[in-house]
Amino acid sequence: MGVADASFGRFWAAATISSFGTAVTTVAMPVLVIQELDASAFSVGVVNAAQFVPYAVLGLVAGVYADRWRRQRILVWSSLGRAATLGALPVLWAFGVLEVWTLVVLLLAFGAFSVFAFAATQSLLPRLVPRNRLVPANARLDQSDAAAQTLGPALGGALVGLLGAPLAIAVDAVSYLVDAVLNAGLRVDEPPTERGVQRHLGREIGEGLRWTYRHPTLAPLAVSTHVWFVAYAAGFTALTVLALRQMGLSALMFGLLVALSGVASLVGATLAPMVGRRLGTGRALMATRSVYPVAWILVAAAPDVPTGVALLGAALVLQGLAMGVENANDTGYWQIVTPDRLLGRANATRRSANRTAGALGAVLGGIALTVFDERLTLIGVAALSAASAAIVALSPLRTVRVT
Repeated sequence: MGVADASFGRFWAAATISSFGTAVTTVAMPVLVIQELDASAFSVGVVNAAQFVPYAVLGLVAGVYADRWRRQRILVWSSLGRAATLGALPVLWAFGVLEVWTLVVLLLAFGAFSVFAFAATQSLLPRLVPRNRLVPANARLDQSDAAAQTLGPALGGALVGLLGAPLAIAVDAVSYLVDAVLNAGLRVDEPPTERGVQRHLGREIGEGLRWTYRHPTLAPLAVSTHVWFVAYAAGFTALTVLALRQMGLSALMFGLLVALSGVASLVGATLAPMVGRRLGTGRALMATRSVYPVAWILVAAAPDVPTGVALLGAALVLQGLAMGVENANDTGYWQIVTPDRLLGRANATRRSANRTAGALGAVLGGIALTVFDERLTLIGVAALSAASAAIVALSPLRTVRVT
C-alpha cells in the first residue's frame, strides 16, 4: 500500500466514523429536545434551523479560508470544535442547566465548525488521491454515508434506549475526536500558507462566485443542483405528509421505506464509477437527474395501502440509486475541473447555496400543502425536478466525459 492509499484509508475511516456518529445524533437530538427539555413546537423548529443557518451565513467565508489555510489543519480543528460543542450537551444536562437557548447556541457553533469542515474535506481529497481516481474515491465516501444513513438510525435508537439521549450524543462527540486524530495523521502535501500577502475577503468571495456561476459547464451544474434541492426538500415534505397522514403508515413502516432509499444509495454509489465511465460524466448526470421526475410521479400516483406502499418503495429506491450514482460523479467533476486554489471557495459556495435552497424548498413545500393537496404538490415537484434535468440536458455539460 502506497502513502496515498494509506492516507486515503485514514481519511475514509475518519469520514465513516463521523458519519455513523452523526446518524446517532439524528435520532438522539429530537428525543433530547422533545422529551428531556420538553420544548414547544416552535422551539423544535428553532433547534432544527440552528443546525443549517451557519451554511447560509458562513459558507462563502469558509470557502475563502479553506483556500487560504492548510486544509488538513482546518479539518482537524473543525472536528475538535464539533466534539467540544456536542460534548458540552451531556455535561450541561448532567448539571441540570441545559436549556433550549443553550442548545441553540451550541448547535450554531457546531454548524459553523461543520461549514469549515465541509469546505476543507471536499478540497483536501484531490491532494490525497490522483485526479483520475477522484470519482471512485468519492464513491467510497458516499458508500459510507449511505451505510450510515441506513444502519445509523437503528444504532442511534438502540443507544438512546440504552444510554439515554444525552449520552448517545456524547458517543457522536467521541466520533469527532477519533475523526480529528485520524486526520491529524494524514501524510499530505499542501503548499505552505502565504504570509505577508495582501488579502481581500470580498474580492476572494467574488472570485469563487464567478468561477462557480460563469463557468460553461459548472454553472449549469450548480444551478441544476440548486433547483434539485428545492424540489427534493419540497417533495420529501409532501411525501412525509402523504405517507403518515393520508395513507396512515406507521412510523416503523415509514422508517423501513426510507431505509430502502439508503440501501439503494449504497448500491448506486458502488456503481457510480462504472456508470461514469460507460456513459460519460455529462450523460450520467443527465440520466440520473431524469430519474427524479419519474420517482415523484410514482409518489403522486400512490393510492392507499397496500399498493401505495409498493409505489412509495419503488420511488424511494429509484431516488436512492440516482443519488448514489450522481453524487460521486458530480463531486468528482467539480474537483477535477476546479483549480486547487479555488476548490475551497467553489465547494463552499455550492454547499451554502444548496443548503439554502433546501431550506427554501421545505418552506415552499409546506406552503403548497396548505393551498393544494399532497398529490398536486408532488406533481409540481416532479415538474421542478424535470426542470433540473433539462438545465443539464440543454447545456454543454451533457457532452462532458472525464477520463
